[in-house]
Amino acid sequence: MKKNGAEIVIETLIEHGVTDVFGYPGGAVLHLYDALYQNSERINHYITCHEQGAAHAADGYARATGKTGVVIATSGPGATNIVTGIATAYLDSVPMVAITGNVSIDLIGKDSFQEVDIVGVTLPITKHNYIVKNIGELEDIICEAFQIAASGRPGPVLVDIPKNIQTEMYEFRGGKPRPSLEQKSTADDDRLMEAAKIIDSAKRPYIYCGGGVVISGGEQELVEFAEKIDAVIGCSMMGLSAVSFDNPRALGMTGMHGMYASSKLKSEADVIIGIGVRFSDRATGDKTAYQKDTKIIHIDIDDAEIDKNISVDCSILGDIKSIVSKLTTMVKQVKHEKWIDKAAEYKIFAEKKFAEEGFTAQNIIKTVRKYTQPDTVVATDVG
Repeated sequence: MKKNGAEIVIETLIEHGVTDVFGYPGGAVLHLYDALYQNSERINHYITCHEQGAAHAADGYARATGKTGVVIATSGPGATNIVTGIATAYLDSVPMVAITGNVSIDLIGKDSFQEVDIVGVTLPITKHNYIVKNIGELEDIICEAFQIAASGRPGPVLVDIPKNIQTEMYEFRGGKPRPSLEQKSTADDDRLMEAAKIIDSAKRPYIYCGGGVVISGGEQELVEFAEKIDAVIGCSMMGLSAVSFDNPRALGMTGMHGMYASSKLKSEADVIIGIGVRFSDRATGDKTAYQKDTKIIHIDIDDAEIDKNISVDCSILGDIKSIVSKLTTMVKQVKHEKWIDKAAEYKIFAEKKFAEEGFTAQNIIKTVRKYTQPDTVVATDVG
């Protein structure tokens, strides 16, 4: 069945299970909005007061649901207004497809009204991006955008669609989702045995977990691994929900803005196992001191993160859930009672040292917490 480009976009979104999109209309996406309106019983559109809000809404939606978020913006200023939301999704590994309109192909490159090279602008902050110059490629590009956004380490993909592509007619072939792209892996037995040997030699093991644990669904595997090697667990901000804070091993966020016990024990560990985390400067501080007398293992799905910030003694590339599960079967069951006792001591010390009465930030958060449920979604600001 022949449809115009805008209808092909919306039908393909629906085929990918998209039920909610966020955006703000404008001249270069009016045909997309016509198609959205015609399909309003099958797909919801949430209009925001500003395109940046739409991008952040799509990002938050993806974090809360696990689905790929979708944001729509018009050309020029509409497209540039979603850049911050795209960058946020890129840095936090959140699956997102950003759809922007653009001027007709014959006007591109001529400084036309509300024309901006949004593909060039977003190259550094997307996993991939496209400008559609042939209506015959539109459906495949949308399918590929969803495939890339959700495969491996998730992230944002931008699709820029000129106005004339939205109005041209073409055969709609079905827009079916594609399987996830295979990721490079080094999780062979030799590499796992190397990591297990380092872990078995540890007296003060520290697991540093990040958002990759949550993305892979490896929370339970992480806890079982920590119990077997008798390790404490610190995390990045993205890894905060990887382990319940009620777990006695959980020390909370580490680094410059982290918890005292978490940062203190990390500095005293003889083996640090980074799992789905990128060793950012806020977590490491002085890298020379960070690596001194400490063995470091790094498990991640993205090979670009290995040895990027910290040189490691052993790295394993691949799916975190399966790697941690297999590694658990290979390490020895041990007890490090002095190390676990020290963690408890540091926690008690911090609670007493930093306890303040009155209207303090800590007490505000504690009070708010009393009125929340365990599954309450908390949005954080990074400055």
